Amino acid sequence: MGKPLFYEILEKPATSCIIGICSMIWLYIQKKNIGYSHVGLSYETAVEGHYWRIITSSFSHISVIHLVFNMSALWSLGVVEQLGHLGLGVEYYLQYTLVLVVLSGVLVLAMYHLLIQRFKLEYFRRVTAVGYSCVVFGWMTILSVKQPSSKLDLFGFLSLPISFAPFESLIFTSIIVPQASFLGHLSGIVVGYAIAWGLIHGMSNYWALSLLGWIALVFVFSLKRSGALDLNFLEIESITDPSLPSVRFLASNSGRTLQMSALPNGNVEIV
Repeated sequence: MGKPLFYEILEKPATSCIIGICSMIWLYIQKKNIGYSHVGLSYETAVEGHYWRIITSSFSHISVIHLVFNMSALWSLGVVEQLGHLGLGVEYYLQYTLVLVVLSGVLVLAMYHLLIQRFKLEYFRRVTAVGYSCVVFGWMTILSVKQPSSKLDLFGFLSLPISFAPFESLIFTSIIVPQASFLGHLSGIVVGYAIAWGLIHGMSNYWALSLLGWIALVFVFSLKRSGALDLNFLEIESITDPSLPSVRFLASNSGRTLQMSALPNGNVEIV
């Protein structure tokens, strides 16, 4: 018999938290009857400035089967948290999960851009990606390089050799679930290999927190700019030079404001 679930949760704290977050988001989506078009990532919405969708698309699932498949695979991949002796561990897992979420989303958009602008495939302009699969495929790939003897367990009874799991799963999901995002899964694999081979490296707690801060900043400002959420406490307005933005945080019933303005000789872009 395996270990009690409680002990496994303690051994995989980050994985357990992510599974809990994705599950709660799925429950909220079902309760509010939210469609994938409201939270998913597409080229069209990205061009309109909905950068926040890179985050919401990763943690949102529409169908319960989609959620169970991704979370089952993620639970198995949580073994990364226990491999501190290989230079992995909990901190590594959290740091590079952030990298996978952001870069896989950006890579998907870059692929869409190439297909639309270079090959004139307008179909990909409105293709909407949703789900944690990019990150799951990324961790499959990293583990296949770092610990090729591991197994990937799905649904508690299906076991795959981790060394072939990324491409086996890529083909399997494309056949069984035709609407699965092939490019989304492929982007996770590409970023996963870049991390595993050291092409993307040097993440530390400092850089992870800095990245998290930028993610939060872009998330909030893109929500405001796109009009997807009414953030009355946050205003973006011009000051002396219309090309230089100023940010004000307004508190109700008080005359105090906090302003952030650009340097006199520079431009500020929020991307």
